[in-house]
Amino acid sequence: MDNNSGSSSSSNNNNNNNKSVRRQPTPPVTEVPKAPGTVPPETFYASASKSSAGLTPPPLPLRPKSSAGSAYTKVNIELPPTYDTVFREPQLVSEDTIGTDQVPALIPADDHHNWPTAEHRWAEDNWGKNDAWNEPMPWDSSWAGGTSQKVMDLDARDQEEETNWWDAELRGTRNRPGPGLLPPFVAELLHNPEHSLFSVSVTAPDIRPTGDVSPFIPPSHDEILRAVPHANTYYCRRHNGWVFLQWKTSAIIPPFAKSFDPKQHPPLPDQDRRKRTVACADNSFDKSKKTHHFHSYPKAVDSGQLNPAFHRAPWEVAAQRKQKRRKITSVNLDDYAFKELDVKMNEDLPEGHVEGELLDLYVCCQCSVYCIVSEAMPGVIAPKYAEDFTRYRFEHPPIGRQPEESVVSGWETLITIIENKLWKGKNGQLPVSGKTFQNKIGWSSTTSYIFKQLGFELITRTEAPGTPEEKTDEFLSPPNTEPNSPEGQEARMKLLRFWVETNAYLVDYQRRFASALKHYTPHPLYVKIDGAREMYQQAIGAHPDQIPRSSSSYPLGSLAEYVPLLQTWKTLGITPTTCSPDILIFAYLAQCRCDPANTILYFTHFYAIIAAIQSLGGVPSQDLQTLVFEERSRGRFTEDDLQNAAAVLGFGKDGALRLELEDDIEDNFLAEAWRTAIKNAWRDAKDCTQLQRDANDAFRIIAQSRGSKKLMKLFSESSKNQMDPSRAYSVLEVSADVDDELVLTVFMMRVEEQPHQSDKWREALRTIAEVRDSSRLRYFLEEGKDPGDMVASTRADLPRGLNQLGNTCYLNSLLQYFYTIKELREAVASMANVDVKALEDEKYSEDDLKRHRVGGRLITRREILRSKKFVSHLADLFWQLQFCENQAVTPTIDLAKLALVTSRDEEEEEADRGGTDSSNDTDATLVEDGSVRSPDSNGSVLGKRPRDEQRMDMDVDTPMSPITEEKNGYVMISQPSPSRGSKSPRLHGESSSSTMPLPSPVPDVEMVNRESTQVEEQKKAPPLPTRKPTQSDSVMMFGKQHDVSECMDNCMFQIEIALLKFDGLGDSDTQNSVVKRRRHPRTSTHEKEDLFSHLPVNVADNGFDIYDGLSGYFDDVVDYEGEKARMEVTLVDLPPLLQIQLQRAQFNRETLQPYKSQAYVKFGETIYMDRFLDTADPGKRARSKEVQAELNTQRERLRLLTQDKHAPFPASLKSTLDFLSKQETLILPDVDEELVANISGEQDMIEAEIVELKDMILKLKEELEDIWKDDTSVAYELTSVFIHRGSSPSFGHYFFYSRHVPEQPDNWFKYNDNQVTEVSKNEVLADTTGLTANPYLLVFAKKDRDIVRTVNRFDPMALEDIDT
Repeated sequence: MDNNSGSSSSSNNNNNNNKSVRRQPTPPVTEVPKAPGTVPPETFYASASKSSAGLTPPPLPLRPKSSAGSAYTKVNIELPPTYDTVFREPQLVSEDTIGTDQVPALIPADDHHNWPTAEHRWAEDNWGKNDAWNEPMPWDSSWAGGTSQKVMDLDARDQEEETNWWDAELRGTRNRPGPGLLPPFVAELLHNPEHSLFSVSVTAPDIRPTGDVSPFIPPSHDEILRAVPHANTYYCRRHNGWVFLQWKTSAIIPPFAKSFDPKQHPPLPDQDRRKRTVACADNSFDKSKKTHHFHSYPKAVDSGQLNPAFHRAPWEVAAQRKQKRRKITSVNLDDYAFKELDVKMNEDLPEGHVEGELLDLYVCCQCSVYCIVSEAMPGVIAPKYAEDFTRYRFEHPPIGRQPEESVVSGWETLITIIENKLWKGKNGQLPVSGKTFQNKIGWSSTTSYIFKQLGFELITRTEAPGTPEEKTDEFLSPPNTEPNSPEGQEARMKLLRFWVETNAYLVDYQRRFASALKHYTPHPLYVKIDGAREMYQQAIGAHPDQIPRSSSSYPLGSLAEYVPLLQTWKTLGITPTTCSPDILIFAYLAQCRCDPANTILYFTHFYAIIAAIQSLGGVPSQDLQTLVFEERSRGRFTEDDLQNAAAVLGFGKDGALRLELEDDIEDNFLAEAWRTAIKNAWRDAKDCTQLQRDANDAFRIIAQSRGSKKLMKLFSESSKNQMDPSRAYSVLEVSADVDDELVLTVFMMRVEEQPHQSDKWREALRTIAEVRDSSRLRYFLEEGKDPGDMVASTRADLPRGLNQLGNTCYLNSLLQYFYTIKELREAVASMANVDVKALEDEKYSEDDLKRHRVGGRLITRREILRSKKFVSHLADLFWQLQFCENQAVTPTIDLAKLALVTSRDEEEEEADRGGTDSSNDTDATLVEDGSVRSPDSNGSVLGKRPRDEQRMDMDVDTPMSPITEEKNGYVMISQPSPSRGSKSPRLHGESSSSTMPLPSPVPDVEMVNRESTQVEEQKKAPPLPTRKPTQSDSVMMFGKQHDVSECMDNCMFQIEIALLKFDGLGDSDTQNSVVKRRRHPRTSTHEKEDLFSHLPVNVADNGFDIYDGLSGYFDDVVDYEGEKARMEVTLVDLPPLLQIQLQRAQFNRETLQPYKSQAYVKFGETIYMDRFLDTADPGKRARSKEVQAELNTQRERLRLLTQDKHAPFPASLKSTLDFLSKQETLILPDVDEELVANISGEQDMIEAEIVELKDMILKLKEELEDIWKDDTSVAYELTSVFIHRGSSPSFGHYFFYSRHVPEQPDNWFKYNDNQVTEVSKNEVLADTTGLTANPYLLVFAKKDRDIVRTVNRFDPMALEDIDT
């Protein structure tokens, strides 16, 4: 049966008969604590035998009768429906006395063994007291927890779904309707709670024409009734308009509008379940539906499809179309999402169908109640002008009138004008300048607007033109209201609507200012208004009598003003003034039931309210405390718990992993982090058990938050009865130093003796297997048989991983990279197993030390010793990587320290500690390497480390610098020292080769080595002040934070020193060093050659490839001494291995904070370096520079439009148009169609320019590549890619890809610490847009050169072949 909100007359009748009386709510009586558990229905009150003895169930409570009319929620009393979920068992209501009879005990007093044991594992989980990352509530350890009695049981809950809320596949089978809203919150959404809605009833006025008038037709009774827009519309004075509002009790919801797309919204609630209950809370015994739980569907219902239908009046449609034209103008480019807002003027609707007003739909998921509501629809006069007219009359009252009387008089005059026109047939013109008009109405822009809206025309009449008595007057001519024409009908209905609205406005005004108008005789009004708020609140269950606005448990007023909870109320769908304990519990459980995917979000906000009550000095009720207990015991956690869980597993800036917990982190990595945390917990003898429990809880929290079935399965299999190593050894009664064979023997004995405890024995064995990392024990647990002494299952030909030592950053990737370089691997092999004592005893004379220079300076005895130690450790590691059968190898701590800590860092650290004995050291002296050129400059494998100890200055070649001198084959140009503020990347020691630049209006910058200059300079820079040591935010395991290139340079510096020959046979460093055998400077006028270890490529913006990045390095414009200077670099020689560093660390000049650029830089398997060589075709180079300059200009323009501070501009303009076009009730005088058109035109122009820029950039890029398409002689092939995962430049996770060359060049290896897996090249070359795992170092090898051999494993089969 459908109950419609009917006509105003019936509504008034119901309102008179059933008027709700507000009363002050009394504090609730303290409830008797509920007994734990539930009881079966047949024993809910007593057994059959006891019932026969006179013990009967209590009578049903009496309910006040209510003649629920069409505007009320229907109330029915019926038996509670049956459900097949485990949550529907009946519960105890109270153990109080019922009448004179006593309810017999449900369970014998001495019967304790049948109590539920579901909470016994709380002592281990211990979320309340031992949560490592949650501050316990003061009542966490004191309130009477431990009961298994549910605080509240809701209809339609699903235990499996609530337990596995994280399982998206399971959720998909339940088709839940999503987040919901409680009635008080819905009441605020239906209409602004600070505004009043009124039902309006109209009486035909008793007005008759006076005197002789022309024949006319007065408004009929039907026309007067239709002056109210619809039976379900309500007047709002603040909007001076109407709101369509209807509520029903019906299992059939209204049809959706044609423009509504259900796929864009959550599904509707289960209609079959809704049919079972007419209205929530009708049955006093059914506590599962405490109140309604509504679900919102915006713009879902077409008012034109209702019965009776509702459509706007013709003049309203015209105003809508005018407004919609603005909106359509704002969405011409990409047809924005205004279809849902009914702004396309029904162009997608079936022929002949015109949509009415689009109404919001609110459906209760528990019963048949729903309601529909419109936005506020403006009346004939916009609210701004209605308020302006009232204000003007109030501020300019006539003499002898009170301000309030002036307001009423003004509006009454307008009403009289309309009544004279419609009911008296007066069509005379109104003199604007007349005394009566000016006295009662006045003429202003507001008055002009009002009469214009009513259809009056302002005309000017001149009397006695051309004479001294000439007089000009203005008159208002009324519109034609004859019903025999469409125009007359429309004007007639518009005046009637204005008459009704003005009457309603005045009735409300006279009520509000009754005391000031007590001596005023008002004009007769024929409209009656009644407040509708209590009516619709009662209908949807939001009335204060249904949901009280107070609580004795805590101060609701304080909660309402508590700023941290502003979002909480919206999330839970409640209001702070109705947040009593039972309503809060219902709201939380209902949200979890209807939107299980966001269970943790709801628990976070629910827990926030509990914490707020405590912080405001209140005490959470027993029910709230119990529910927190229950939810914690079910594994619920907050978003703060999730962050802390990540920290427990080592994520975060200060975590051991130095990596943020991002969505793109693989499950395997998370599982390994969990295992590592468990093992770390086992090492803590004092807090082992607690740390292990924290790690398990953290892993479960992260697994559930990610919705990972794989991780949850791993957790459930691994965490059952998990124990720490000491207990595991104790359970098996073996010591920790026995071997695997004896452990297995004891285990099998225990199982044979006590098979019923086999689970305990297996868990102990599993723990020992993990703590020992024993493949043999793991195999036994999986297969059930002892494999004997077994080797790792890792393939013999698969490279070995490196175990993480801790926060050693990118070191593992770097060491693996070194191992793939054939020549380097062979060079250090002889240093394995070197006697450290013998190294310390080696003596070096002063001549030996002076004979060798590394990095442009002399070296010290200490550096020789530490370098040989480093290479010895490195050689040992290489040997293990070749011969070890285990999956991974662990580098030594000394190797890590020597790699990450430079000799300079070490000396500074010792100096800070008070110095050390360095009498055997020779001070490092900065001297330039000799100019002897290697016979084979291409014999070098790795680039030489940059001479960062030297000062490299950038000089500008200008005619003002004539002083030159030839020295050792160089032509040196003496120039003033550059500004320290120069932003050139060359100021930081990157080596390069620069050539004579092409003519350019921008002065060219050259690289000059100051130590080699042997002439007096015209200007000498002052000495640099001593810098204070700084502490990096990113603290590593050893020493200071260096980037990968600096660490690589430190390693190569030590390798070069370690391989020096001190046998006195000559200075052959240059020819024999694996690091130093490379190109050396050659003589050239206006040219300086230098060595480089890597090429830096700036990575700031998207849309660039590797060639773009290199072009920016080789030809750049930089700030130099306050001016723009051009710096041009070309390559003279290239090494066999080319290292390109993608500089992702950027600096935000607005926030003054560093950040990591996540921009995608496209690169391929091959790169051609011909275009960057000194010998490149000059013509091609010149043309290439022209195209590149134009390309850079277009890209910069595109960046300004799409990525600059105020960009993107099209989106900003679109938002502006969107805002302006939505203003139907707010009048903006300065906003007209011309302004909207101009803004839209600007948007069109910018959008077109962006499209044009993108096309031009694409064409220029193709033209640039076409210039060099035939220059492919200097080819390099990609061999290694270093990856950094993380959003911060200061910390993150590092791993490394290496190409399987030369055997399988289409395959790659992924080195992720101890895990080495085979991957396809698609993964390596994939577009990383939107990800935090990006390449930061690329390594290319010269094509057809046997430089890299990725897999270098010992092959036992080779020995067998030799034997045969």
